[in-house]
Amino acid sequence: MAQQAEQALAEQWRDILALHARTQCELDRALHGHGLCASDFEVLDVLAGCRTPKGTPSYRVQEISERVHLSQSALSRLIARLEKEGLVERGMCSEDRRGVKVCLTAKGRALHGEVLPVQRAVLARMLTDG
Repeated sequence: MAQQAEQALAEQWRDILALHARTQCELDRALHGHGLCASDFEVLDVLAGCRTPKGTPSYRVQEISERVHLSQSALSRLIARLEKEGLVERGMCSEDRRGVKVCLTAKGRALHGEVLPVQRAVLARMLTDG
């Protein structure tokens, strides 16, 4: 009985991984025409959701890494690429001069708004039953 329960858990886990992989591929395919991949969009989406009481909404790189599933080095490369494309800006963290803050540019905010319905439609199609 315990072995069957363990096997069921392992199969459930594999189903979750397969759904994630299929959804990631669909997101990449849908976002490609907008010059983005799923990871690019995730970073833009995190930054678009940033709420601050004053000043430009921004997150420290460490805060972004806690919300997206990328290694620190992969995230740094992605942010550098988004910055080169004019979608985000990096700046010094006023609270900690060693830290780096990232915020959306006007171009990044506009692209996020344009692509958001595309990403949400893929999620709805892939993750809802029926």
